[in-house]
Amino acid sequence: MDLRIFTEPQQGATYDTLLTVAKATEDLGFDAFFRSDHFLHMGDVDGLPGPTDAWITLAGLARETKRIRLGTLMTAATFRLPGVLAVQVAQVDRMSGGRVELGLGAGWFEEEHKAYGIPFPKEKFGRLEEQLAIVTGMWATEAGKTFDFRGTYYELTGSPALPKPAQAKVPVLVGGLGATRTPRLAAQYADEFNVPFASVEDSERQFGRVRAAAEAAGRGADDLTYSNALVVCVGRDDQEVARRAAAIGREVDELKANGLAGSPAEVVDRIGHYAAIGAGRIYLQILDLSDLDHLELISSQVQSQLS
Repeated sequence: MDLRIFTEPQQGATYDTLLTVAKATEDLGFDAFFRSDHFLHMGDVDGLPGPTDAWITLAGLARETKRIRLGTLMTAATFRLPGVLAVQVAQVDRMSGGRVELGLGAGWFEEEHKAYGIPFPKEKFGRLEEQLAIVTGMWATEAGKTFDFRGTYYELTGSPALPKPAQAKVPVLVGGLGATRTPRLAAQYADEFNVPFASVEDSERQFGRVRAAAEAAGRGADDLTYSNALVVCVGRDDQEVARRAAAIGREVDELKANGLAGSPAEVVDRIGHYAAIGAGRIYLQILDLSDLDHLELISSQVQSQLS
């Protein structure tokens, strides 16, 4: 079971804070550092000092880390034109020496689009599908040849499809709980399928849909990695769990029901239920980025039991 650290910087974090967490992620033996792609805070926080751009952040981290994978859950297709996104991700992949992964989603948070003057189109899923085709198509185009695409929303003519990533293939993540179109897109384009913040039962149902879609598309169901993103709140005792829950504005019982919360033993057992239905990777949503002792505890008493 791979454990990855997943952050939500729009809730309030500087680049220096993210760098500190990324370096701790690397030093403590976690597999990867991922971040959300949002420009507006959510819930009862002020979001200060303001948002950081996902791919600018990852470019910086690419030069200041050496081992961990780096990526997004999920880059919003509404934020960037697909040709430009292909260039950005390829460049950061080269800057990292081939450690980047691209999670790409349709975009959903209308208020942040309004706040930053980003168009929020009605038909988002069709745009996502074309973006996946363009980004992966550009990377797959042989050097010296050009890439063309004519779709409903985007058109590329004579693109040199450069630069190329350092990796022969940048892993692409698709995720969500859509019953039909999402599994089809994952089967066509994804190396990994992610279910965000869902129960074991709902995850198992969605993994089954994606496995069936992969087989229908002529792929092996096990060609994809299956993963979950879940909030985490671990403590050495009940008091520490309660303190960490309060620090992120959540209740312990709710966290235990909807995430990974409790003692290390409880969290290991809970992760085991996800592993049993096919999850090979967990993205641990860390909401208090100042609590590095939390990461150390997870590394020493949760990750150590899973490896």
